[in-house]
Amino acid sequence: MSHRAPALARLRSLVRTFSRALLGYSGGVDSACVAVVLRQELGRDRMLAVIGRSASYPVAQWEAARRVAAQFDVPLLEVETHELDDPSYRANPTNRCFFCKRELWARLTVEARARGFGVVCDGTNADDLREHRPGRAAGVQVGIRSPLAEAGMTKADVRAAARALGLPVWDAPAAPCLSSRVAYGLAITPSRLRQVETAEAYLRELGVTGDLRVRHHGDLARIEAEPSWIPWIAERSKSITAHLVALGFRAVEIDPRGYRRGSLLLEPSGGR
Repeated sequence: MSHRAPALARLRSLVRTFSRALLGYSGGVDSACVAVVLRQELGRDRMLAVIGRSASYPVAQWEAARRVAAQFDVPLLEVETHELDDPSYRANPTNRCFFCKRELWARLTVEARARGFGVVCDGTNADDLREHRPGRAAGVQVGIRSPLAEAGMTKADVRAAARALGLPVWDAPAAPCLSSRVAYGLAITPSRLRQVETAEAYLRELGVTGDLRVRHHGDLARIEAEPSWIPWIAERSKSITAHLVALGFRAVEIDPRGYRRGSLLLEPSGGR
């Protein structure tokens, strides 16, 4: 398959080689792009998108995932995952994602075998291969395919393909799981995940768009947003702080540097 061919054409050619495929589906632009192409190339009976539901999966993301699946007639299954039962996951080391994905793929490979799907795949793109992605190792161990990465599609390629396909999430900001907001070494608990989810939902309701994270440092909540939003948030810091304190934080900080991918990796582990 030539990499000189358009990215979307490469992806279509690749998935046509799959007999029947099950996809780990979150509803983000990457997995949504794979889901729609699988549906178009293989048909309803030869593909299935599966959502793993747990306390770490944001409700807003779940709703968006369901809307896209309904719009494009993508067969959908939801399964409960129990990564929070794993003490290695709850301890929140820097390779926390490995334990989450190990749980997810254990559940999804069982579903795939039971339903006769020979291929299990995810939404990993070519750019992801160059980043800190400990969860990928869990997929590699059990033979999970990554069609976007295999077709050489970068994040920019995926967004362009998603726009061409008419996906409403083509320009949506990245939305990793809620546990990614909790400082490494600070235990993952359902209550902390709810604090983060509720705080971010509140800021979205105020109108904040683009990349947004409320980082959980124990007593401290640190807000990261796109740089253009920082002055706007700072002007409303009193009311925002009051709202987040009501959620259980003791202090709120606005990061003047704005949103930074992987910022928790740059800091000492643990809460404050």
